Amino acid sequence: MRIGIVSPYSFEVPGGVQNHIRDLAEALIALGHDVSVLAPADEDAPNPPYVVPAGRAVPVPYNGSVARVAFGPVSAARVRRWLANGDFDVVHVHEPISPSLSFLAALSSDAPVVATFHTANPRSRAMAAAQGILQPMMEKITGRIAVSELARKVQVEHLGGSGWEIPNGVAVAAFEAATPLPGWPGDGGAVGFLGRFTEPRKGFPTLLEAFCALASARPGLRLLVAGPGDPDEAVRHVPPGIRERIVFLGLVSEEDKRRMLRSVDLYVAPNTGGESFGMILTEAMAAGTPVVASDLEAFRKVLDGGGALFPIGDAARLETVLADLLDDPDARRALAAHARRIVARYDWPVLAQQILEVYATAIEVHHATG
Repeated sequence: MRIGIVSPYSFEVPGGVQNHIRDLAEALIALGHDVSVLAPADEDAPNPPYVVPAGRAVPVPYNGSVARVAFGPVSAARVRRWLANGDFDVVHVHEPISPSLSFLAALSSDAPVVATFHTANPRSRAMAAAQGILQPMMEKITGRIAVSELARKVQVEHLGGSGWEIPNGVAVAAFEAATPLPGWPGDGGAVGFLGRFTEPRKGFPTLLEAFCALASARPGLRLLVAGPGDPDEAVRHVPPGIRERIVFLGLVSEEDKRRMLRSVDLYVAPNTGGESFGMILTEAMAAGTPVVASDLEAFRKVLDGGGALFPIGDAARLETVLADLLDDPDARRALAAHARRIVARYDWPVLAQQILEVYATAIEVHHATG
C-alpha cells in the first residue's frame, strides 16, 4: 500500500505527535508498505529518509503550548505537489483542525483521508469558533482515529461523528534493549523527568519542590532531566548543595531518551493538564522504569495500575510517594512487572495492524461514495 502521512508539526522539535508519526511510519515500512511523511522542515534538515520537507515552520500558540507549523499559499502548493507525486492509496493526516499541512492535505486530497486527533482540550473556544471553516475539510475525512477516550470525546463534541480509539504506540523492544547512562542510577537513587521543563503544564516546579525536600534528607539522591529549556532559570531558587545533584541533558536523541529512562529508579510525570494520552508513560513502562504520575484522567487510563498516582500539583504528596517507592525495591519491581504487561498492548506492531484496518475501511467507504 502507498501511504502518505502528514505531520502538522516540525520534526526538528521533539513532541508526542511527531514521535507517534515517526514510529507509525517505521512500523508500516517494516510491514512492507511504501510510506512518505510530509512535515514542516527546511530542505537541509536532518530528517529520516521517508520525510518530505514542506518548508520552514513558524511558532504558533496551540493547545497550551507552542507548535511549529507551516501554513499558507506556499505550503498549500507543496502539499498539492506531494499529493500528486505520491499517488497514495490513503492519506493519513494528524491534528487536521490545527492551521497546518494536515488541514491543507485533507482539503486537497483526492485519495481516501484518515485523520488522527490527539488534542484533549474540552473547552477549545478556537475549535468551536472554527467549525464553519473546518466543515469542508472534515467532509473529506472517511476514517477518524482518536488516541484516547478524552481526545475522541473532544472530537465528537466539537466536530460531530465518531471513529476508532487507537492509542499512541511505543517500540517496546527498543526501550527494553537500551543501556543506562554511565554512573546511573547510582546507590543513592535517581528520579527522572523528560519534557519542556519551562512549560507550565508539564509541572516541573512540582517535581522540583518535592525533589528538594527529599534531597535534603537523602545525600545521594539525584534528578535527571532531559528536554529543552534554560537550566539556570529552572533551578535559580534551589540551594547550591542540592542544585549540583540535578543533571540536565538538554535535547536528547531517541536513543539517549531510551537510555535516560533506563537510568533512573523512578520516572515522574507531574503534568497539570492538557494531556490526551501520555506517550512518555508508555515509554518509561517499556523501559522497565516505575512511573509516578499526576492523577490525570488520561494518565490513569494509560497506567491502568502499572504506576503510582498523586494529586495534581501536590508536591508534598509527590514527596511521600517518591520516598515510599525509593525505600521499597520490591514495590518498584512489582510496578515494573505490571507495567510490562500493560505496555504490550501499546507495542507499535500491534497498533499498526489496527491502523491498517482503519485504512482499509476508509478506502472502501471512499470508493463506495466516490
